[in-house]
Amino acid sequence: METLTQKLTNWIKNKVITAKAKGVIIGLSGGIDSAVVAILCKRAFPDNTLALIMPCHSLTEDIECALSFAKKYDIYYKIIDLSKIYDSFISLLDGKEKYANFKLEKANIKPRLRMITLYYFANKLNYIVVGTGNKSEITIGYFTKYGDGGVDILPLGNLLKSQVIELAKYLEIPYEIIQKPPSAGLWKGQTDEEEIGISYKQLDEYLRTGKLNNKMIEKKIQDKINKSAHKRTIPEKPNF
Repeated sequence: METLTQKLTNWIKNKVITAKAKGVIIGLSGGIDSAVVAILCKRAFPDNTLALIMPCHSLTEDIECALSFAKKYDIYYKIIDLSKIYDSFISLLDGKEKYANFKLEKANIKPRLRMITLYYFANKLNYIVVGTGNKSEITIGYFTKYGDGGVDILPLGNLLKSQVIELAKYLEIPYEIIQKPPSAGLWKGQTDEEEIGISYKQLDEYLRTGKLNNKMIEKKIQDKINKSAHKRTIPEKPNF
């Protein structure tokens, strides 16, 4: 794990140097993926890492967890509350229509607002935006296009969720973060596995071996991979 940690740290350094940038910026959610990426970024750029905590009608415990983590590891941070911007934008789009009931298109605005915020500071500081997505989520398209998928580099992009957990343990990420059910925090009570409809254990096993004992889950995963292909490529153009 130390070798992997050092390789990832050096990789981040090299990407920043190649881009002629000065440092890195990340969105800190209080979850395991962003915690691991934050530690790697801090190792790569001790004095030039900025973490943005961007609540948007977020759970208080998630905000407190992210804040506590940043303080514990001496990571420079800013809190940018996007709740009012989100409300104003939804009101502009829907007019007087009530929007209390959850709809995915409205929830996806949250990570897209965060992407805009990250790039504002990235442009201002000449930093690059470091994403927190892992291989398990990227492969099935479990991210918001031009939201949390709108980043410059993805250090965890070739690590399955199970590998991220092992790396988190090695880096001594607080237990309460490691054991917390993964969630994008898009709405109250939302968890990744419930929304995906597949456990990370099943997903990782399939991505690792190419097969499962459950053919229905195999098909479900493969369908997600196929349907989300457009999210992992640049926009297509005619070949003529």
